[in-house]
Amino acid sequence: MKYFLILLTSLLIFTGCSSKKYFEVDDTLGDYETNITSLDDNILSFNKDGATLENGEVITKRGVSDFKLPEGFEFINISDNIIISTNYLGKVLLNKSEIDFKTGVVAATLKNDILAIVFMDNSISLYNTKTKKILMKEYYSKSLANDTRIANPYFMGNLILFPTLDGKIIVVNARTNKVIRTIVVDADGKFNNIIFLNVVNDSLIAATTNKIVSVGAGAVNLKKYSIRDIISHDNDIYIATIDGQIIKTDISLNVQNRRKYKYAKFYALAYGDSLYALESQGYLINISNDFNTEKIYDFSFDQEDKVIAIGNTFYLNNEYFTVK
Repeated sequence: MKYFLILLTSLLIFTGCSSKKYFEVDDTLGDYETNITSLDDNILSFNKDGATLENGEVITKRGVSDFKLPEGFEFINISDNIIISTNYLGKVLLNKSEIDFKTGVVAATLKNDILAIVFMDNSISLYNTKTKKILMKEYYSKSLANDTRIANPYFMGNLILFPTLDGKIIVVNARTNKVIRTIVVDADGKFNNIIFLNVVNDSLIAATTNKIVSVGAGAVNLKKYSIRDIISHDNDIYIATIDGQIIKTDISLNVQNRRKYKYAKFYALAYGDSLYALESQGYLINISNDFNTEKIYDFSFDQEDKVIAIGNTFYLNNEYFTVK
């Protein structure tokens, strides 16, 4: 009986491993020809707006910066030409100027002298960096598990949009510092923090790993997707899903086009003159703007690498390249 159980267990393990499927391509266009540039060190951490290298250098929406963070600090955002970083223990740096809070900071955006903050305990705050006073503080339900791609607050005219760790967008009046609306994007499950927040043609687009919402022109549209990555370009939204789909929608989330890649696992999306998707088995897929054609290239990389895409550039562990 003992040997039978061992044999049965071995068969189950083998069957489970052998049944795992991977995206495969019969023929490609060969290697993607591009200039790959080395970074000075490996990527330590990242979010949707940038990354920190192990040597303290940062990557921002403007590219690789030679600005260097002190040991123990990691990049959060760049706004008003100021790099915002944190040690997750309550200290925040605006370039080299330090601010102390009682709770760790996970997201922040600066406009003029106003710092909009999301804390680790899922509270939000407005802080005047000139007077050194807290203008507003609100508390929300604690979130015990979060996707690392935590979105930063967004200043939208006279409104400030706070992405929370429990799947909400809190809308604050910038004149009165009062909450005027709460938009629930995803109230279910773990890992439902906001990973994407942008305003596209006056419409608010926000997403968790499970849902995406569009708010604009008096209408609210909500769609469910298991999201691997999401980006916007011009007036279009592009979504890579866990089941291997690449979906193009308008700002109201109406599907314009889609392509399905069986068993594909997408790491990141980038946009040059058209859309590019980096796939885990060593492929770079370029989809035409009308979604009618595609080009698939070989592009090998280590699946253990930290990978992000910002704009038209992919960053992979200790190197990066820009797509055409």
